[in-house]
Amino acid sequence: MGVASKNYNREVTMVQKILNKLVGTKYITILRTWVPNMAAWGTVGGVALVHFTDWRLVLDYVPYIKGKFSKDE
Repeated sequence: MGVASKNYNREVTMVQKILNKLVGTKYITILRTWVPNMAAWGTVGGVALVHFTDWRLVLDYVPYIKGKFSKDE
């Protein structure tokens, strides 16, 4: 193992110890199971927000929809 990986492992164990003292092992395992689900639903919600509000800041970079916001000259 390199020095960087040892330092990283030491930092991870320190964070785990602190979280175990503050929150508890039971709730940390519950959180670990829910994080991927929350990330997926957050992404779906973000895409839905952009889709239904026609958020121009983001949709200007989508090639097919970009023509929707073109200015008539």
